[in-house]
Amino acid sequence: MPTAPPVPVRLSGVVAGSLVGVLGASSVLAGCGLVGGDGGSSTATEGCPADAEVVGTADELRDALAAARPGGTISLADGTYAGSFTATSSGSADAPITLCGSASTVLDGGTVDEGYTLHLDGASWWTVSGVTVTGGKKGVMLSAASDNTLRGITVHGTGDEAVHLRQGSSRNTLSRSTVFDTGLREADFGEGVYVGSAESNWCDLTDCEPDGSDDNVVEGNVIRSTSAEAVDVKEGTSGGRITGNTFEGPVGAAVDALVDVKGNDWLVDGNTFDADGVAVQVHEVVDGWGRRATVRGNVFEGAAGPAVEVVGAARDGGSTIACGQQVRSGELSDVPCG
Repeated sequence: MPTAPPVPVRLSGVVAGSLVGVLGASSVLAGCGLVGGDGGSSTATEGCPADAEVVGTADELRDALAAARPGGTISLADGTYAGSFTATSSGSADAPITLCGSASTVLDGGTVDEGYTLHLDGASWWTVSGVTVTGGKKGVMLSAASDNTLRGITVHGTGDEAVHLRQGSSRNTLSRSTVFDTGLREADFGEGVYVGSAESNWCDLTDCEPDGSDDNVVEGNVIRSTSAEAVDVKEGTSGGRITGNTFEGPVGAAVDALVDVKGNDWLVDGNTFDADGVAVQVHEVVDGWGRRATVRGNVFEGAAGPAVEVVGAARDGGSTIACGQQVRSGELSDVPCG
């Protein structure tokens, strides 16, 4: 194995693999046989198409993201890719763009005081799979980015939130992923998954209108040891689903509940909670929001007390807390089940 990556072939001043991406190849968007950031492979990594060539350095990754076109694949060799990485182009329903690697492929944003380690900025129809994301003020940020799939990724060691969907980012899915150790910069902002934005930020982000980051799905993940809520669903969002996850962690000064629902028509179903306090809270912080949540089929392990709280005005919001959910100790809810 050579001690340094070979120089990629260039055509008219463009990295050859990136040129392929510009043309919208279905399986190759990379340099030619590049070695991993700290010594990787020139063959496709786990979860990537078998014939995909492999990007192996941070600069090549930035080139590939800039050149990405519908149907392209960016396959990452094992290794550490230091810095922040942004995608701004979109795939399509028939030809999504894929960014893939293994758990040993680490996007490392470094300082937890600023920046987003991986940012889909107006970039829709992406599949991001397998990689590890660490560092940065936020780990994975989706801004006005919809119809994306984040699958089998690991996000940890962030300054604030691990994964944030905002500015109308809708119909995204986070699945089979692991999130932990957030809030290293500011514990109060250390949510595992943050959907939408608080009313106080609407004028900055969404022209003073509600942030309709709608129909997002959080399913089959393990989210633990977050300094704030494991999932925080903000006012202004609607129609999302939180299903089949395992949530573990303390409920303390910065955590109202492991899952805090302030949007409308959200489903919390089939999850396992291990909390030393309230597991799920339905909460109205803005008039007309925090309504019609459905909480059903969950398993609540943890301290005595109500596993589900419906707070204040949200009690008149038409939410349903299903009977028959498993509670190790204490009460299911502070409102009657139905």
